[in-house]
Amino acid sequence: MTENIILEVCAFNIQSCIIAEKAGAARVELCDNPVEGGTTPSKGTIERTRERIGIELYPIIRPRAGHYWYDEDEFEIMKKDILLSKELGCDGISTGIQLQNGKIDTERMKRLVEWAYPMGVTCHRVFDGAPDPFEALEEIIACGCERILTSGLKSAAPDATEMLAKLVQQANGRIIIMPGAGIRASNIEKLIKETGAAEYHTSARISVPNPVAYQNPAVLDIGNVYLANEEELRTLLANAQKVKASGE
Repeated sequence: MTENIILEVCAFNIQSCIIAEKAGAARVELCDNPVEGGTTPSKGTIERTRERIGIELYPIIRPRAGHYWYDEDEFEIMKKDILLSKELGCDGISTGIQLQNGKIDTERMKRLVEWAYPMGVTCHRVFDGAPDPFEALEEIIACGCERILTSGLKSAAPDATEMLAKLVQQANGRIIIMPGAGIRASNIEKLIKETGAAEYHTSARISVPNPVAYQNPAVLDIGNVYLANEEELRTLLANAQKVKASGE
């Protein structure tokens, strides 16, 4: 029978974290800057979110958008943000670092894990940029991470179920393989059946209308506010439960 399915929600604000907990998610990956794929949230955001939710809280430790090769100043920023997350009572972090050849920077990744302890560490989608995913998997295990967030090297996880299944098989319980990117209520059953993974990552985000009555028509660069869709999250979890109940 399928294991209990654990859902992590990629949340870009405190409101989405609260929605995720209400919908039944087990964990949130708290990020800023959704358009850039997520960067480290502010101290105030982390602290207030920790006060407001009881489920696991994993801030992303990513000092900027773009590649995951960081200079000494950026690496020091990551250290400070990790120590702050620990001080604020977070359960873990989501992070990753690479060499200029795209491989996992194992030496510095080990240091990130050491700084985070006793918090857990998810290796984020830096994994999907590695030239050899099977080698990278072993390296990340050796670094002490507890899980890998991956789309299976595709832009969306539902398009990479064969690769994800291979990663789950190779991991063999030594590390959690958590598919993420493009996961919805409409495809979660297929993903569970074809990959065998027990944890999944989704933002289930929707753009919400601007509640401010006046908007200067000449100012168009204010961006959008995204919230987790509670109904989508509930349906996703319900569909996952169907697979468990069927014993497939």
